[in-house]
Amino acid sequence: MIFDTHAHYDDEQFDTDREALLASFISAGIGNVVNVGASIDTSEKALELAHRYDFIYAAAGVHPSEVTELNEDSIRQIETMCDDDRCVAVGEIGLDYHWPEPEPDLQKKWFIRQLDIAREKKLPVIIHSRDAAADTMNIMKSEHAEEIGGVVHCFSYSKEIAAECVKMGFYIGIGGVLTFKNARKMREVVDQTPIEKLLLETDCPYLAPEPYRGKRNSSLYLPYVVKAMADIKGISEDEVIRITTDNAQRMYGLSEH
Repeated sequence: MIFDTHAHYDDEQFDTDREALLASFISAGIGNVVNVGASIDTSEKALELAHRYDFIYAAAGVHPSEVTELNEDSIRQIETMCDDDRCVAVGEIGLDYHWPEPEPDLQKKWFIRQLDIAREKKLPVIIHSRDAAADTMNIMKSEHAEEIGGVVHCFSYSKEIAAECVKMGFYIGIGGVLTFKNARKMREVVDQTPIEKLLLETDCPYLAPEPYRGKRNSSLYLPYVVKAMADIKGISEDEVIRITTDNAQRMYGLSEH
């Protein structure tokens, strides 16, 4: 069964058919999903979904683009959510310099603060990093993120940076971008990275694979990513599914749940 390690089924794009879509997963070979928070509100919604569906787990955290909402009161809300049995990670957290706001120092402050929560709660982190490779790596190193563990999701950097992340014990999250015709850099990352350090993800409703690029994404499209990964690695699609699912269960500590 496929494990989708990063999804946003609380998103309004799923409001019209969420229940029917989620009900179709098991028969379609989707075994588990982690629904990832990006704000206090969406983290709460992720937990609601995780309590409603046995195969869904939640992550709680505030995305770098949303950190202007953070203060110590909201940090306490994240800490409380992390105590919930259905919460398996802190995330998504990190740095995003694609837009000028929020300003980098504020993003860095709350990235570090949420890394502290993960360390305290003994949970892995889901790191979002866009156009911010150097600062992300510097913080991961200075804050000893290797003691926390987790995934750099929707990985978009070079194979060299991927190797640094893996050296720190992190997993690399791979989604629909792998199927894009211009994804040479991503194919190099997958080729070089041991499959024991790769995770499957959708980031849905975003980043649908070919041939659905530009459409609403869902876990049902992950077989396209599986096929692309199997082709690069020279192994069967069943092997890709088995190994990446084992990886996800290991990273999220789900053998204990």
